[in-house]
Amino acid sequence: MDGVAVEMSRERFEELVGEALDEVPEELLGLMNNVVILVEDDPPPGEDLLGLYEGHALTARGWDYSGVLPDRILIYRRPILRICDTEDDVVDEVAVTVVHEIAHHFGIDDDRLHALGWG
Repeated sequence: MDGVAVEMSRERFEELVGEALDEVPEELLGLMNNVVILVEDDPPPGEDLLGLYEGHALTARGWDYSGVLPDRILIYRRPILRICDTEDDVVDEVAVTVVHEIAHHFGIDDDRLHALGWG
């Protein structure tokens, strides 16, 4: 059972990530630039993460930002399934994690996200 509390196929989990993205206002999605959102089963070894933003936040991009690979937002399936008791919990946690990682793309740090209730 992979040590998860909720069993869910990767395909269903990816659907939930897509549904979470559908809830993000179009104005924000339209401002996202050079970023991809991916689902991975697990974070890197030794990391205890639900999601990860890798790249250069929009607020850190200067005149010399060009020709770089897209930023990546990674949503980790197994850690989320491990901390959830029901599919509804998974839906909620995926939504929070997606918003949290998108916020990093906009330059919002963890302390501010926790203060806003998106930790």
